[in-house]
Amino acid sequence: MSRVLFVCLQNAGRSQISRALFDRAVADGRHQSRSAGTTPADAVHPEVIAAMDEIGIDLAGERPTELTRDLAEWADIVVTMGCGDACPYIPGKRYVDWNLDDPAGRPLDEVRRVRDQIGERIEGLIAELDPPDGA
Repeated sequence: MSRVLFVCLQNAGRSQISRALFDRAVADGRHQSRSAGTTPADAVHPEVIAAMDEIGIDLAGERPTELTRDLAEWADIVVTMGCGDACPYIPGKRYVDWNLDDPAGRPLDEVRRVRDQIGERIEGLIAELDPPDGA
């Protein structure tokens, strides 16, 4: 079982989408995930809630969480999205940086594009974590 932490600036867009899509893809509990932000917003962005509602994921009740060292230490893999030097570096962790546009305040069609890009990256990450039998 791998533990994946998704991190962006406000934990109100990209990292929330990532955690939700990851959790849905590994709903049988093969892996765990959390999300956090270096400067958390008060709430998940409304345009992100709308884009995720379209695919049957409700983020309306989620609250942005602050990135702490303890949270980063919990993870085996830290996926960063635009937090740059604000993300703590902890030796022994695998870091992956996803260069994705921030969906905050963007039109719904642009948020959908970011959501779909994240979905593709989630599929790739899960394929790495769950190699086919015999690999």
